[in-house]
Amino acid sequence: MERTIDLLRTKYLRAAIRYEGIQRVEAFPVPEAALREAVLNAVIHKDYARGAPIQISVYDNTLMLWNPGELPQHWTVAKLKGKHASHPFNPDIANAFFRAGQIEAWGRGIERIVEACREAGTPAPDLRYEPTGLWLEFRFPALAVAAGATPEFAGEVAGEVAGEVARLVVVCRGAMTRRALREALRLKGDDNFRRLYLLPALAAGLIEMTLPDKPNSRLQKYRLTAAGRQRVAALRTRDTP
Repeated sequence: MERTIDLLRTKYLRAAIRYEGIQRVEAFPVPEAALREAVLNAVIHKDYARGAPIQISVYDNTLMLWNPGELPQHWTVAKLKGKHASHPFNPDIANAFFRAGQIEAWGRGIERIVEACREAGTPAPDLRYEPTGLWLEFRFPALAVAAGATPEFAGEVAGEVAGEVARLVVVCRGAMTRRALREALRLKGDDNFRRLYLLPALAAGLIEMTLPDKPNSRLQKYRLTAAGRQRVAALRTRDTP
């Protein structure tokens, strides 16, 4: 199980990076605690008689886990999400993980996943039960899947917005495409624009996507937030003689 977690985090899940002072902070689109609990639950509740493997698929904006198991009789997804008694499909495997210290409390797997996502500020996963098994889908935060974005970005330092971000918010008028913003800044390279201007401005909450649920849409545009408009006003006041 540990090798699976390590492989997902090192090869398939890209962390967004920010800086708090001089400290580098990494934020993965799926919190490690939630990912670990999801994989653990799949191993414990899998129907091994079917011969089908647990499947984990990572896409640009989601991670999907399919477990070839079945819910106890008369159970629903709604009951699974609420408080319920522990009913592992493979009690011997569950007991082995419990003795190894991997299970802190019985019957709280889904609850722990949701709590981990809430604490990390990421969306809670969607659960879907079908006759073939249980689907668990983690949707990535919008910033983590910004169109063509490199996840690493610079954050605010000592409360001051970087010069590049200040330039971006000043030229942002209404809703503008990424290309329009880049041209307004008279920049040619898209990579530097994303890394030094767009992503830091999104991370600082100064601009927002007009289609946050469809970050890769060809119709995507960006506009100032209330905080962004306040920052523009402050910058103009500062520059007024």
